[in-house]
Amino acid sequence: MWVSIPRLANNLNTQLKTIPHSPYFMELEQAQKQIMQAIERKEMLCVVGTCFVEYWGRAASKLAKGKRMLLIKGDSSIAIHQNKNLRPINYMMGARIASDLSDAGLVLTAQKRKPVEKIMVTFYGVEFVKAFEMGGNQDLRLFGSEAELSRELMQDLSFIEQGLKPSNQECPFRKGVVDILAEDCNGNLVIVEVKRRKADFKAVSQLYRYMKDVEKMKGMKPRGILVAPEIQKSALEMLEEYGLEFARLDFEIGNPKATIKGVQRKQRTLDGFQ
Repeated sequence: MWVSIPRLANNLNTQLKTIPHSPYFMELEQAQKQIMQAIERKEMLCVVGTCFVEYWGRAASKLAKGKRMLLIKGDSSIAIHQNKNLRPINYMMGARIASDLSDAGLVLTAQKRKPVEKIMVTFYGVEFVKAFEMGGNQDLRLFGSEAELSRELMQDLSFIEQGLKPSNQECPFRKGVVDILAEDCNGNLVIVEVKRRKADFKAVSQLYRYMKDVEKMKGMKPRGILVAPEIQKSALEMLEEYGLEFARLDFEIGNPKATIKGVQRKQRTLDGFQ
């Protein structure tokens, strides 16, 4: 039996009208209203739906149609997440965010002038929109930071060497900021660079630059001590070539602060750092 195309189309439209809307989808107009209200109130906003993403700026990219989660925060940052990896697939800080309803769907646009960047997210369907008022913003306090470890060492530099006296902490120079400036029992100027993780080439080079900077400014050659829990074998070789010293730092992270347990000045052989 042959059925004409117009008749078939009419039958299909009639059947589609009788299918109830999915409870997991909401009207785009309603979603747009909730989104813009949350942005105006500087609330944290979570949007889940099927979307297409385009980006222009330092490069250009397109993200094919798929289900994703969009996060907008009170500081006008926007991030697009997929169901894998911790980091967003795309993001922008300090954006100017606008929305528009078109034949394609609900379009959210985030733009920046410096540098010039633009993200356009086109939602074809929205399953979830929720805004959260997040009060009581507090900065993260990091226990066991290099600055905190330096402060602890400044209380008693005998952990590093007997007779070592502190002169200054976080002392600025042309090449950066020296963690600790001290003087040993013989009156020598000592630069102490503190690292909370395994020291590498970068840490050694940093300490060496500080030494050269101080040598030019003070007209004397200082000692340099790198303090860290561990050091790479290649970095230790470089350290010794520069005539610098290494002290192994043992500390314990606690709340509300880190505690210095000891500093081992006796260097192991190079084989011990493999």
